[in-house]
Amino acid sequence: MSLETIKQYGQIHMIGIGGVSMSGLAELLKDNQILVTGSDKQESENTKHLQSLGLNITIGSNKEMINNADLIVYTAAIPETDIEYSYAKEINKKMMERSEFLGEITKCFKECICISGTHGKTTTTSMISLCFLEANLDPTIEVGAYLKAIKGNNKTGNSEYFILESCEYVDSFLKFHPHTEIILNIDNDHLNYFKNIENIKKSFLEFTNKLDETGTIIANLDDTNTKEILEKTTHHKITYGIENEIANFQAKNIKLDSYGYPTFTCFKNQEYYDTYSLSVHGKHNILNALATIATCDLYKLSKEAIKSGLQTFTGANRRFEKIGEYKGIPVIDDYAHHPTEIKTTLQSSKDLPHNKTWVVFEPHTYSRTKEHLEEFASILKEFDYIILADIYAARENNTYNISSIDLLKEIKKENPNCIYLESYDKITNYLKENVQKDDIIITIGAGTINQVGYALIQE
Repeated sequence: MSLETIKQYGQIHMIGIGGVSMSGLAELLKDNQILVTGSDKQESENTKHLQSLGLNITIGSNKEMINNADLIVYTAAIPETDIEYSYAKEINKKMMERSEFLGEITKCFKECICISGTHGKTTTTSMISLCFLEANLDPTIEVGAYLKAIKGNNKTGNSEYFILESCEYVDSFLKFHPHTEIILNIDNDHLNYFKNIENIKKSFLEFTNKLDETGTIIANLDDTNTKEILEKTTHHKITYGIENEIANFQAKNIKLDSYGYPTFTCFKNQEYYDTYSLSVHGKHNILNALATIATCDLYKLSKEAIKSGLQTFTGANRRFEKIGEYKGIPVIDDYAHHPTEIKTTLQSSKDLPHNKTWVVFEPHTYSRTKEHLEEFASILKEFDYIILADIYAARENNTYNISSIDLLKEIKKENPNCIYLESYDKITNYLKENVQKDDIIITIGAGTINQVGYALIQE
């Protein structure tokens, strides 16, 4: 790996450095002896970690850092009214949005493996990373959550391999330069940007066109939208699936153990390949494992490395993760923030032995809540008890005239066991007073709702 083209910038300042991707980028740059400073509107575990590595981080704004920097990198969530952003524009500093800058870094690797899809990116990126680590291939890794094996969300390797979680939001992944693309699925999401599913499919099709003639697409043949995209490309394709008999890699003979973890037989082109046991729940994770197997087979990893990597994967941070117990009651946290993902969470909960399920849901962004209100209600009503928190605004202002009360009304049409509570403290206390032995508690959302779970397990 060589980042010589990036090293032309003597000092890089990152606005919004506390974000998952930005903090990983900052650490990658530091590992390559590039001087990095940063700022963020609030302190977080990521900013604390970067400070512990010696990076100069400002909580708030610092124009002096803009003056000293040769390049300003900023996240898509930064508004043009931001003090540092507007000042950098004013004094004509060279600026790059995060995905554009990351795209420049992908050019530095011969083998950039981009994992895309509406759901499952973080898990599949983690699975592939573990397999490559087991094979001693020393990849560079950028993943959207904390991965225990690398003690963070990134790893700087010393090889030609870059394993990169690649998000479609605001067409970020179109800035990358992949040699291999994994498409896990294509679903309705980020409609505040894409407007409709047709535009999302167009974006993924354009993503496939980023490959040169030697590149490969690895794709889920069980997913209708992904299958449609595949039919429109001429690139080399490797497919996988459970339901589709013509997929190159197929899972059969699926069995669950007493914890709900699956074992399955994998066939490659209709011939026996190997048998795998996972340490994570759900059919969706069998599909993620198949994507991993297909990728690793393409890169000629040993079957032993693939099997070991998959079996040692116990889940990415906040992906149906058991974070502890409250008086013997399991407390699980899940990053799900789209109806399809919550449906997967529901199915995973059914694989666990329990009495009643208590779900605490924090909707993520006003636009997504508005667009998918009826879908959210349709799935959430299937849980035994539902507690709704306020909508986590993230990057948005509430111009959609929507609140959690609207979701409450929809759910209560079918399930009366749904309430809204306006603070984490009230939610925590309500759970303490009402959960019973053999129940399970699941916090769901991409915001900070996991604080409820951690408050419970500290009791």
